[in-house]
Amino acid sequence: MSLYLKQEIIKKIEIEKAKVSNFYCIKSKTEQFTEQLFLTLFDKETDVEKGMNELEIQFQTLADLVCFKKENPCREIWTDFMKKLPDILQKLNNDACFIKENDPAANSIDEVYLAYPGFYAIAIYRLSHALLEFGLPLVPRLMSESAHTKTGTDINPNAIIGNPFFIDHATGVVIGETCEIENHVKIYQGVTLGALLVDKTLKHKKRHPTIKSNVTIYANATILGGDTIIGEGSTIGGNVWLTKSVDKHSTVTHKPMVRINENKKA
Repeated sequence: MSLYLKQEIIKKIEIEKAKVSNFYCIKSKTEQFTEQLFLTLFDKETDVEKGMNELEIQFQTLADLVCFKKENPCREIWTDFMKKLPDILQKLNNDACFIKENDPAANSIDEVYLAYPGFYAIAIYRLSHALLEFGLPLVPRLMSESAHTKTGTDINPNAIIGNPFFIDHATGVVIGETCEIENHVKIYQGVTLGALLVDKTLKHKKRHPTIKSNVTIYANATILGGDTIIGEGSTIGGNVWLTKSVDKHSTVTHKPMVRINENKKA
């Protein structure tokens, strides 16, 4: 390749790159921060005080990268966020116990903490959700995407989720931004709690369903719409598609249809 052609290509890339203007390292630093959070809260060999000191350093670095308000330094958020951690940890311990109590495959609470992708996804959700309220949306969103990559579970940090909460198997679960889930809810793999319509004009509208307490939603069920409410104590069967509300203590099932082509030649 000639030097002239190389310079032309570089110039074109620089022009397009200037339109983006972000620090890609924010993503990797958020992943490091997320991992340190998990170690500090759950790893017995990680000293809490040392872990918190490391977290503060990492958070300040992140804040300097993502905050553009000089009059209100985002790094000061750390103290307020830190105050929330004991309550978050208590909720997560409740989540872990709920998982162990309801999953016959769970042999110990340690297994839930270490091996359950659903618990990991819930943990990162609770941490990112708490951080979100301080007006620093990029870091919580990247935290949720880190958990999404590792677990196959996509929980928007804006969602409101009660305690305790149980996601079994986890793969393919999607919980949208305006979804509201009350206490003692269990959901299985492939469940989507989504919107009926994807439209930017609906940004400030409730687009995702409300799930009342003590509801169980089985694998691959899809529940859509901001006006859709699943009543308390209901059971939603596998592969169900719902866009309307369900009264409390309902059981909703999907009737499979099997067609056999008897004229097919052997």
